[in-house]
Amino acid sequence: MRVVSLVPSATETLRAWGVTPIACTRFCEQPDLATVGGTKNPDVAAIAALGPDLVVVDEEENRREDHDALVAAGLAVHVLAIRSVGDLDEQLPVLAERVGATWDPIGPEDPPSLVTSTVFVPIWRRPWMALGADTYGGSLLRSLGASVVPAGAARYPEVALADVAGAADVVLVPSEPYAFRDEHLDELRTVAPAVRVDGQDLFWWGSRTRGARTRLGDQLRRLEG
Repeated sequence: MRVVSLVPSATETLRAWGVTPIACTRFCEQPDLATVGGTKNPDVAAIAALGPDLVVVDEEENRREDHDALVAAGLAVHVLAIRSVGDLDEQLPVLAERVGATWDPIGPEDPPSLVTSTVFVPIWRRPWMALGADTYGGSLLRSLGASVVPAGAARYPEVALADVAGAADVVLVPSEPYAFRDEHLDELRTVAPAVRVDGQDLFWWGSRTRGARTRLGDQLRRLEG
């Protein structure tokens, strides 16, 4: 099946299923595949010229106007909306069936707690922004037993470090989407001890999820001693 993936997590998952996309975005980190722009600015004309059977997008990763342009070009578009670990077992079986693959269910989103940490996860600086609880990454951490601050309804809230100082046991500093430098870690240590983690384990879902939970859980358990 000729599939174009505009979602890095979906591209990685499709390849794990043995379905190699004919094209993906430059953010998918698949150097052997053709690229058709970025997640927020895909080249719709180039995608249409490839004649794909299916284009995979995600509500958070991609823009509505690009989705609409793909549909207007007569392309079949599969829309994902992954906001929690639980969403994977609901939505990925549908995509798997559509491309002739099989999704191996992850199971309950909230197993017995493995860790007890309260964590703060910065995702941007100037302004400081954080991972909120109502996100895939927040759900992944909760599935390990961790709590995420700040705990408001905003998915990626702007924060002042002074407002969360002392509220977390540890700051998990992801490798993406922002490239935090060592001096930024010094600022973040005003909140709590800061450690680097693989950003893809926090933000990329799908075939990576099981391994990500193991790696993040092991790291948090080591920090808790």
